[in-house]
Amino acid sequence: MRLSIVATLYQSVPYIAEFHQRASTAAKQLMGEDYEIVLVNDGSPDNSLDLAVQLTQSDSHVIVIDLSRNFGHHKAMMTGLAHAKGERAFLIDSDLEEEPEWLLAFTEQMQSDPCDVVYGVQEQRKGGWFERWSGQWFYRFFKALTGLALPENIVTARLMSRRYVNALLRHEEREVFMAGLWHITGFAQRPHVVKKHCTSKTTYNFRRKMSLLVNSVTSFSNAPLIGIFHIGVSISLFAIFYIAYLAIQWMFLAKPLSGWTSVMASIWLLGGMIISFIGVVGIYLSKIFSETKQRPYTIVREIYAKKQN
Repeated sequence: MRLSIVATLYQSVPYIAEFHQRASTAAKQLMGEDYEIVLVNDGSPDNSLDLAVQLTQSDSHVIVIDLSRNFGHHKAMMTGLAHAKGERAFLIDSDLEEEPEWLLAFTEQMQSDPCDVVYGVQEQRKGGWFERWSGQWFYRFFKALTGLALPENIVTARLMSRRYVNALLRHEEREVFMAGLWHITGFAQRPHVVKKHCTSKTTYNFRRKMSLLVNSVTSFSNAPLIGIFHIGVSISLFAIFYIAYLAIQWMFLAKPLSGWTSVMASIWLLGGMIISFIGVVGIYLSKIFSETKQRPYTIVREIYAKKQN
């Protein structure tokens, strides 16, 4: 198998037929009949699965991986790559915001500039001002807290060699952050500027983006724990100097001490900091708890494919 096209399905009914047609055309233009299209149904609440299964009956190139429930976009992508057999794997979203025809340009770049990955990057992030602003600050915060400089404004679409896919699949953590895994897997990776379309409203609101930031940072860095240590040392040093100041004032100046406001402010400040620090430690403990159980990050209910004669 020379090529695997991998995509996930979630509320994808309006796009499946056109995606299949365009992806098949691009694949045939490059590889003839030596390709497969792997569709992963990530517990879609609509009838995306039914439409995808119908494709397997009419097209032997289509394989449908039906997950037992919704596990999340990133975990579904990893499952699709695990079932891909091609020498090259083209990962892409099925909602047509990313063009299946990018496969042709990505392949041409990989051949002219030998590398293991060609990935799409937006020249300008799509969406309104909030989506662009929050996306920009996400990468800045991530770099500041982890030290990893991820490529900004990347999209899902990427063409990968078999050895890169095999290396990527060696990551078995339960908290999957694909952009980070793509980066730390290494190998020669090249960007390709693309223009992403807007076919639907993004599901990544501010709450989900903050959750993704916390998950990604705690998955790739211990910087928050180190920061807690340094803040604690700083507070302790400040307290020592302040105690010395109070002792000198009591012994030599004999001035009555007033300051209930400062005392209460200090109590509230330190109380809030202690609770937040315990929360950060709790996040790391929860990740250790999740990893030690070694639960599978997805469960496949059934695989649909047309039997070869």
